[in-house]
Amino acid sequence: MKDYKKYYLIPETPETVYMALTNPLTIELWTGEPAEMSTEPGSEFSMWDGAILGRNIEFEPGKKLVQQWYFDGQNEPSIVTIKLHPDKAGTSAELRHLNIPDEAYNDMVEGWNDSYFGALIDFYEG
Repeated sequence: MKDYKKYYLIPETPETVYMALTNPLTIELWTGEPAEMSTEPGSEFSMWDGAILGRNIEFEPGKKLVQQWYFDGQNEPSIVTIKLHPDKAGTSAELRHLNIPDEAYNDMVEGWNDSYFGALIDFYEG
């Protein structure tokens, strides 16, 4: 198991970025794929038409979201925490992804950088 931590600079306010990460209609706009999302702790979510599945754990509007991402056959939960910090250029998004299976690590890092935060940054840079 491996952990991943990185900061991303997004040219938008923390409140707007939070909405982009938690509202299924907005998620579909920046991913281009169907999404199921709720800010109800304990609810399940699906992004990229089911490529990412998990359970929502905790939400702090405009500041933080915590999710468990599902991996087949995983014993320890894989926890994703995204904290949003105001920055003079918009939002500094702090990502921590714990317990990534070794065989999925490189794909996950690429996904975070390109498909997830990369797509979100591109969406706001227009």
